[in-house]
Amino acid sequence: MSRLFGTDGVRGLANREITADLSLRLGAAAARVLAQQGTFEGHRPRAIVGRDPRVSGQFLSAAMVAGLASAGVDTEDLGVLPTPAVAYLTGAEDADLAVMISASHNPMQDNGIKFFARGGHKLDDAVEDAIAAALDEDWERPTHAAVGRITLDRGSSGERYVEHLLRTLNHDLTGLRIAVDCANGAASEVGPVVLREAGAEVIVINASPDGRNINENCGSTHPEQLQAVTVASEAHLGVAFDGDADRCLAVDHTGTLVDGDQIMGVLATALKERGALAHDTLVVTVMSNLGLLLAMREAGITTVQAGVGDRYVLEAMRAGGFSLGGEQSGHLILADHATTGDGVLTALQLASRVAQTGRTLADLASAVERLPQVLINVSGVDKARVSADTELTDAVAAAESRLGDTGRVLLRPSGTEPLVRVMVEAATAEQAQREADGLAGVVAARLALS
Repeated sequence: MSRLFGTDGVRGLANREITADLSLRLGAAAARVLAQQGTFEGHRPRAIVGRDPRVSGQFLSAAMVAGLASAGVDTEDLGVLPTPAVAYLTGAEDADLAVMISASHNPMQDNGIKFFARGGHKLDDAVEDAIAAALDEDWERPTHAAVGRITLDRGSSGERYVEHLLRTLNHDLTGLRIAVDCANGAASEVGPVVLREAGAEVIVINASPDGRNINENCGSTHPEQLQAVTVASEAHLGVAFDGDADRCLAVDHTGTLVDGDQIMGVLATALKERGALAHDTLVVTVMSNLGLLLAMREAGITTVQAGVGDRYVLEAMRAGGFSLGGEQSGHLILADHATTGDGVLTALQLASRVAQTGRTLADLASAVERLPQVLINVSGVDKARVSADTELTDAVAAAESRLGDTGRVLLRPSGTEPLVRVMVEAATAEQAQREADGLAGVVAARLALS
């Protein structure tokens, strides 16, 4: 049986898979599980709940607040705020539990539910599984004064988050013109405010959420508007968030996209220069471009590779005591200032580096020369036999030998489908395509389902 919780909470089609009933029961179950584990011992429990602006978030957050309060948890409804703001406020306000209602970069019709433990870290798998198991259990509901109280935030939480981000700056943004695409999402207000208060002139697009237009042909998954506006406005750079603002991609002054790998390269180098990159190490995923790994080696920075997903990046960072990690998608974690990916923080630090050095973003990002990358999904195969088939492992070894130090092969089984992803990087696009096609053919032939 598959887990209710995925790598980033519970997610699906709003009002079909993610319903008000599910949200209410998850809130009550989470309160009961954490109470049983002693999280609330010795004090009256307190939780905070935030959401992105998609229309279904209104009834899902209301149900979540009701579920928590029905289980005896005092709950503050924060309204619309970025996911990283909710994570930060969990620690800053010493809350026992926090919930974010968001489907991140997914389209408007989806939604999701993500929990944060005390301190702003995502719940462990074991705790999530215990919450799922408790959903349909009978329980004794509190009565009288033991039920939870509900309060509404009046804007001070967003202000506290802005103040926190501004305190992370080493160099202000005076003199920079920055284009910002807010994806009609959760950072539509706080994103531009932070950059303006840091000293930048800000050109804002897609910051008018109406509950239906989140991520619609905009934001980090559709940067085309931002690219055009950055060039037309003669901005020094542009930044794009996703729906809940835990990701950030950038655009240089020529309109060229700067992805998460390049942003990581720029920030890792900056942190190392001032002795703030813990253990001179950057945590990346197995899907990060080889160009980033080569650039970091040249800069004297060690790279540690984690599985795909910010959860696994954060696990590797916490295990090794590292301060920076992230994904090609723009999900960066700066552990000195955040417990999860924070797109606004990333934008602020990237712009600060441009201002501090006086160099263009294009020049800074050029240190990471992205190698051509080809990804082929081979479906209808037995993904469990990827590492066991000797002919396939021999084919991979032969491809790696031909690629040498300027290329890389990765075969990654899908977590949800009978599918294997074949990824090849090489010095030229032609070589990458040739090797990927060859390996995809071997995967299809050797692992075909009978």
